[in-house]
Amino acid sequence: MLILLWGLESDPPLVEARDQLELLGVPMLFVDQRRVLETEIEVTIGDTIEGLLRIENESIDLADATAMYVRAYESVRLNEIAASGPGSASWNHAEQVDDILASWSELTSALVVNRFSASAANGSKPYQLHQIHKLGWNIPETLITTDPEEARAFWRRHGQVIYKSVSAIRSRVCRLNRGHIPRFADIAWCPTQFQQYIDGVDYRVHVVGDKVFACEVNSSADDYRYSAEAPEIRAFSLPEEIEHRCKITAADMNLSIAGLDLRRTPGGEWFCFEVNPSPAFTYYEQATGQPIGQALALLLVEGARDTATESQLELWRSASL
Repeated sequence: MLILLWGLESDPPLVEARDQLELLGVPMLFVDQRRVLETEIEVTIGDTIEGLLRIENESIDLADATAMYVRAYESVRLNEIAASGPGSASWNHAEQVDDILASWSELTSALVVNRFSASAANGSKPYQLHQIHKLGWNIPETLITTDPEEARAFWRRHGQVIYKSVSAIRSRVCRLNRGHIPRFADIAWCPTQFQQYIDGVDYRVHVVGDKVFACEVNSSADDYRYSAEAPEIRAFSLPEEIEHRCKITAADMNLSIAGLDLRRTPGGEWFCFEVNPSPAFTYYEQATGQPIGQALALLLVEGARDTATESQLELWRSASL
């Protein structure tokens, strides 16, 4: 059994996963992208997929990997590699390592949290919103347009409207006001997403395997992530129907871990805005004390069920209590 962690060793969710796995005494390897130039990988695809991963003097057989937690970025965006420029030996090596390891993560029978293919829907917010709606969630009426007049008509119809990114790139959610009017002409050159503003209280729900951790977020800001005042975050028990729908949503999207952004209106309606396939759960864990990282570590261990005995699994579970 061996669990791989892939990303930056300074990334809080990966650090939390590493710490929890260390507490369980589980063998693991941290594939730190800052060491990508020291990393080599070879993969052979036939009736089975085989490969070797080497980081400096450490070498592992990828067949021993039973689970992997992925929070990888493009290694070429690291300062020392970006500075070398496209086509350089460093750039080409970093791209090759990323591409081969990503391909292995798609083909391996090991548990991967989460595969890039499962996370891809988050690259298009409108497409993901369509998925969310099909699963029975209320969603805000949405307009994506390059027509300033169409945007103005949408604003008049709803009274209160927000705009945000259509891609996976993180952006601030802002409510339209009269100060935005001079910028409407820019819409002609940039497809922009507008949504009906939904009043209510925010909830962040983390689904980890079959575990659900919900918290209520109280903030007067349109986007509490960028609020000048820290939001009040507390653990929350979801209605059974909503908790079940969160599990179904993550499972339908093939996400072993997911962060759902919900809002409950004053009338008791539940809306889902987004499903994050790589949630920064430590922010909420620190605020609520919910054992999200522990649940993630146990999920990764469960991925090794075929190669570990039940007594080993029970020992690791007991060690986490």
